[in-house]
Amino acid sequence: MTIQISRRNFLFASAAVGGGLYLGLRPEAAGAAEAGQLNAWVVIPPTGPIRIMASNPEIGQGIRTSLPMVIAEELDADWQAVEIVPTIADSKIYGRQVAGGSMATTTQYEPMRRVGAAARAMILQAASAAWGVPVAELSTRNAMVMHGSRRAPYGQFAGAAAALPAPDAASVPVKDPKDFRLIGSFQPGVNNRAIVAGKQDYGIDAVVPGMIHAAFHKSGVQGAKVTSANLDVVKAQGGVRDAFIVTGTDEYEGLASGVAILADTSWHAQRARAALEVTWSDSPAAFQSTATWARLAAEAKTKPPAMPIHATGDAAAALAGAARRVKADYSYPFIPHVPMEPINCTARVTGDRVEIWAPTQNPEPGRAAVARLLGVPPENITIHMMRVGGGFGRRLQNDYMVEAVAIAKQAGRPVKLTWTREDDVTQDFLRPGGWHYLEAGLDAAGRCIAWDNHFISYGRDGKFARAAGIGPTDFPAGIVEHFRLGATVLPLQHTTGFLRAPANNAFGFVTQGFIDELAHAAGKDPLEFRREFLGPARIVGDPASRGPYNTGRMRAVLDKAAAMAGWGRKLPPRSGLGIAFHFSHLGYFANVIEVAVSPAGEVKVEKLWVAGDIGRQIVNPAGALNQVQGSVLDALNACRNHAITFADGAIEQRNFGDVPLMRMDEAPPIEVAFLTPDHPVTGLGEPAYPAVAPALVNAIFAATGVRLRSLPLDLSQLKA
Repeated sequence: MTIQISRRNFLFASAAVGGGLYLGLRPEAAGAAEAGQLNAWVVIPPTGPIRIMASNPEIGQGIRTSLPMVIAEELDADWQAVEIVPTIADSKIYGRQVAGGSMATTTQYEPMRRVGAAARAMILQAASAAWGVPVAELSTRNAMVMHGSRRAPYGQFAGAAAALPAPDAASVPVKDPKDFRLIGSFQPGVNNRAIVAGKQDYGIDAVVPGMIHAAFHKSGVQGAKVTSANLDVVKAQGGVRDAFIVTGTDEYEGLASGVAILADTSWHAQRARAALEVTWSDSPAAFQSTATWARLAAEAKTKPPAMPIHATGDAAAALAGAARRVKADYSYPFIPHVPMEPINCTARVTGDRVEIWAPTQNPEPGRAAVARLLGVPPENITIHMMRVGGGFGRRLQNDYMVEAVAIAKQAGRPVKLTWTREDDVTQDFLRPGGWHYLEAGLDAAGRCIAWDNHFISYGRDGKFARAAGIGPTDFPAGIVEHFRLGATVLPLQHTTGFLRAPANNAFGFVTQGFIDELAHAAGKDPLEFRREFLGPARIVGDPASRGPYNTGRMRAVLDKAAAMAGWGRKLPPRSGLGIAFHFSHLGYFANVIEVAVSPAGEVKVEKLWVAGDIGRQIVNPAGALNQVQGSVLDALNACRNHAITFADGAIEQRNFGDVPLMRMDEAPPIEVAFLTPDHPVTGLGEPAYPAVAPALVNAIFAATGVRLRSLPLDLSQLKA
């Protein structure tokens, strides 16, 4: 993917409050910057620290550190002396403010380089005029302009620089990467000390004068509405100030119906909630049950797919003529996000003005939803993007923002809404589950010549639910000559959503597990079979989309991971190595996992090796390592511990006891290496996740000869 810098995103400069320079990059349609408004990327005051704006939501992915590092590098600022300032949500000034899809670095790396380089160029031009020397004779280091033995801080020239026209963003020169001093160095998160000291303001820490705390009780069966509630009993509880019914809206995924309880503290609100008794209307979601869906999937397996997705060649004929046919059924469940910070939002509604403090990954859809609900102009809504205590995709949806605003409007005062962990689980936008009924054909030489996949998942009106769908060019489309992919959609009412490495987090398990089966059926080494399967280096898919992948880059990470792990070495009995790779969110990753399986069926992950390729530059290796290891641990835990089941329309799981998280003593050693070929820099929050589950089941097979094809893993099958 190439990032274009054009007139539609142009640099602007103006004087900062108190003198000095602020510099930004904004869409062409944006209005002029208001004096004193923190809407520039770079603010250089006459004295004091340079301020660099962090405009993307920080959810633990480190973007509040890495993107300012890019600006600081090109600016030649002193990283230890800059101040990083989070911005409010304002897409007219900052463009895309989203933490999702691993796209922040992908889309902003080059633009932010030019913002920093332009600020430096303007300072040099102002210094050149002040000192009467050519710009070419000046140099910079740590926010100082130098000419021979003469030096002065940037702030001395900031006022004059602010009067200069900003250079063209597309043509401003940037550094040769070999000259980087900051980019590529290990840097701690800019908020690390505050977090450790308990001083970081997460959404749940928001405090607004005059606010009251709220709990919001909704039905476990989505779509049910309150018909009656014992509000008088609830209002009589200690610390409770009010309780009322929220009618909700009729549209799907609109404001849910429920009972709001307002109290002096969140503890009082939740304690009073225990006394609440509600009668609910019938819901169209009442049919939902895991047992019913399993039966429907089994029935659908016996029929052709309801909708074709992609086909090349003649899969049926190739399968009929294959020297060997391999069949396998794979499945995986709904899983939850369970971020550590419970869902929360603080809101104040004053006339037609709304102010929101929210730990959101994607503020603009929340703004639009609030504007629709209240009938106010979107520009009247101010959203403070609070630090997010984990999101993994859950906070891309802003249902909690809409709830907080609706309750605050009816309460007539600021409200802080806090969900319980049970709310987090039962009201989640779940990662969809699915079934894959696979068949492949091998020729006499053991090469895969045919691939057929009947994919069954969830949706409405014959369309996939959010994050449930499979793309027509997803791997291995374009690799196997005779390929057929079709799907059947089962009915679903419950909300679904994006979870780290959406869709790929499941598809990697299926495709790489099945490819491992093909390798063993062909009597070939799993690594060598994969290398042969990929064929020569080439681009597969449409180069104009996010979908195409480079098989050469896939092979490179495969070879690196295998070399790191010592692939092929002899291991003790009931120990094994498993390998897998995947392309996701423009990143290429391969994993090797070593496991030891006890006679009782207990699986110990001895070590995990990861090789990744996200382009030519790793901005902050400390953050990159954190993201890869976090993805690996998330994926390992989901393999063992996470499944959401339904009965009578509602989720059966409630809290961490039902969907536990990995403990520190369960985390294996993880060795990470990055390849840096000359390709554009891309993101890292997600692509390391999908290859973990298949590498694990492939290692278990190597250790025991037992093939596990369903998640979460049923380890009882591994007993000796």
